[in-house]
Amino acid sequence: MSSAPPIDLSTIPESQRASVLALLQENDALKDANRRLEHLVAELNQVVHGKRSEKLSDDDRQLAFEDLETAVAEAETRKEQAAPSTGTPRRARQRNLGHLPAGLPRIERVIEPASLDCPCGCGRMHRIGEDRTDRLDIIPAQLRVLVDIRPKYACRICSDGVTQAPAAPWLIEGGLPTEGAIAHVLVSKFADHLPFYRQSQILARSGIQVDRSTLADWTGTAAFHLGPVVDRLAEHIKSSGKLFMDETTAPVLDPGRGRTKTGYLWALARDDRGWGGDDPPGVVFTYHPSRAGAHAEQILQGFDGTLQLDGYTGYDRLTRTSRKGGAPITVAHCWAHARRKLKEVFDRDGSEIAAEGLRRIAELYRIEAEIRGMGPGQRLSARQTRSVPLVAEFGDWLQAQRLRISAKSRLGEKLTYIHRQWGGLQTFLHDGRVEIDSNAVENLIRPIALTRKNALFAGHDEGGRT
Repeated sequence: MSSAPPIDLSTIPESQRASVLALLQENDALKDANRRLEHLVAELNQVVHGKRSEKLSDDDRQLAFEDLETAVAEAETRKEQAAPSTGTPRRARQRNLGHLPAGLPRIERVIEPASLDCPCGCGRMHRIGEDRTDRLDIIPAQLRVLVDIRPKYACRICSDGVTQAPAAPWLIEGGLPTEGAIAHVLVSKFADHLPFYRQSQILARSGIQVDRSTLADWTGTAAFHLGPVVDRLAEHIKSSGKLFMDETTAPVLDPGRGRTKTGYLWALARDDRGWGGDDPPGVVFTYHPSRAGAHAEQILQGFDGTLQLDGYTGYDRLTRTSRKGGAPITVAHCWAHARRKLKEVFDRDGSEIAAEGLRRIAELYRIEAEIRGMGPGQRLSARQTRSVPLVAEFGDWLQAQRLRISAKSRLGEKLTYIHRQWGGLQTFLHDGRVEIDSNAVENLIRPIALTRKNALFAGHDEGGRT
């Protein structure tokens, strides 16, 4: 969006320039919102009026509408805001019997015997103790209606006016949901992986008829208002000296071709718990329609530090002096991926060479398990003393095996992969903050598979961004 004024401000009195400039910027914002809406209308027309061979099934069309309606709601909210205001680590499973959180409400039920008379006729028994059993009870979600009543007051003696408290601000002016209801829809959609049509069905069981297009509208409005929070979170995360990054597929409906295309969700994460860092863990997901390395470069603008990632070649541009948005990044590659490559060969062929590589990597992981949670200085010292010799031996072993094995063989391809990442695989030896692998971010993107399974695909690129 251009902020350049279309007129010469020097011809306007100095006292009025600020107001005129504000109006021009507001006009630019409205034009940008209109262009977005026009684009979405064109996409909607394609879904509805495409050629017979490109038309979608009813379910596919509804999913496209769902994401388009979310995007339209977000764009309209942005337009309204721009317009002049006219009003107001995985652990072993543990049994939890008797150890429920102390903060949960306790409803005590005392179950007395049918009779307190002593069986031998001595008289009435006395209480000498008790057994207590805690069980988790769940009350289904309760829907309620909040009724805001604003009394009006006037003086009976004079007629100077009426007094009434102003209405409380609503996220959706004149709308049905409270902010709590909108938050519930968002959590259900993005944390619990429930598509809108399922949420609509759940509400219908309680007698509440809310169409999934309405839920999409609420979500689009919330997405607009949460945008600055997401942007600020990304800025905060990128101020760290070490981050994780990974990407995962996000199938997206492509109405013009009558099938799905592959979009990508890029995860940028911070997790310093392994070395006792003070910053809390966090992750920001960004949608892009492809896996091009330029997207990673764009996401990482302003970040200068160490990036932990897998061996995808699209990240190579981040290490070059020509990198846009910052200095070349130090890359730390993932030993879990190296191990995975050898494990694939061992599981299929039972290769002794692959088994030897796995054994050597396991020794490194044993050291990491011992030093996890220690400060970066202690971790670095332990690695320099114990891990550096093992990595050097692994490097010699790797080169010896590559000389013996054809690079075109299955095992040879896996060894070549490890060789290409060799520099980044040694980064953890020189920085106690760096982890040996990028499992932290892989664990964060794993739940997205549930969304792919439940929703099959996003209805539109705009839905992926939301």
